[in-house]
Amino acid sequence: MSIQWFPGHMNKARNEIKEIMPQMDVIIEVLDARIPYSSENPMVAKLRRDKPVIKILNKADLADPEMTQAWMAYLEQERGVKTLALADDKVSHVHKITELCQKLVPSKVGPGKQIKAMIMGIPNVGKSTLINTLAGRVVAKTGNEPAVTKAQQRIKLDDGIMLYDTPGMLWPKLENEHYGYRLAATGAIRDTVVVYEDVGSYVSEYLLGAYPELLKSRYKLDELPQTDWEFMEMAGKLRGCVRSGNQVDFTKFGTILINELRSGTLGRITLETPEMKEREEAELAILREKAEAAKAAKEDERGKKRKRRR
Repeated sequence: MSIQWFPGHMNKARNEIKEIMPQMDVIIEVLDARIPYSSENPMVAKLRRDKPVIKILNKADLADPEMTQAWMAYLEQERGVKTLALADDKVSHVHKITELCQKLVPSKVGPGKQIKAMIMGIPNVGKSTLINTLAGRVVAKTGNEPAVTKAQQRIKLDDGIMLYDTPGMLWPKLENEHYGYRLAATGAIRDTVVVYEDVGSYVSEYLLGAYPELLKSRYKLDELPQTDWEFMEMAGKLRGCVRSGNQVDFTKFGTILINELRSGTLGRITLETPEMKEREEAELAILREKAEAAKAAKEDERGKKRKRRR
């Protein structure tokens, strides 16, 4: 599914981040623990160079705990990366974030010194709530809708840390088609651009393979069908998502399924694994090579045409 949702303020924020990131000592990237790969902003990896990064796996109370541990171990294989899983009770973990900042940049710790930390994250990942917890007061507007924060701000924390907040930001082009589905499923993209029938189908297919017992339990099914559409039809009828002619309203059931995923009613679910990331990155590399080859061939053909005209 191709979803491109990139409001104007996000483009402005991206340009501002490029300018000030070189001045930062440490980057704090807030990820969604249910989609650690799809919620990573490729801009961070591209611009941070050798700057240390703390990757916060937020909403860990909604994610599969075993997969969260697997993701943390995987992410920390990269040099300069530390991880921390956070759930609803963020207050007890605040000191861990500040301690990590100090350990990663020890040269900036002490009287008269200050650590500059930039905090980033996709829309609706819980970044503003985390900032308010770190600050011990309300300094960032929160909400259940994506793209609430629309301007940068600086927040002075205890322990000599200056926190630079940035708007929740996606990236202009979602190369991996899976990104769109996963971001839509977890609420990072405005519902006005989400086709619930399609997202419901994508999520159903994944859950049939990864979490069949949760589906059986939630939708009172003794046996599961083989395909996503059969499941949506079966579960949709049980949930009363039926139109005239006894036809299942797939959009209505898709909406129910996604809302129950987001709220955690379905259970603790992670929508991707480190192995999936490796596979999808390899597929993307092939697609990029093909695109570059096609572009080069096109340029070559244009050059030949120009020569023939002379």
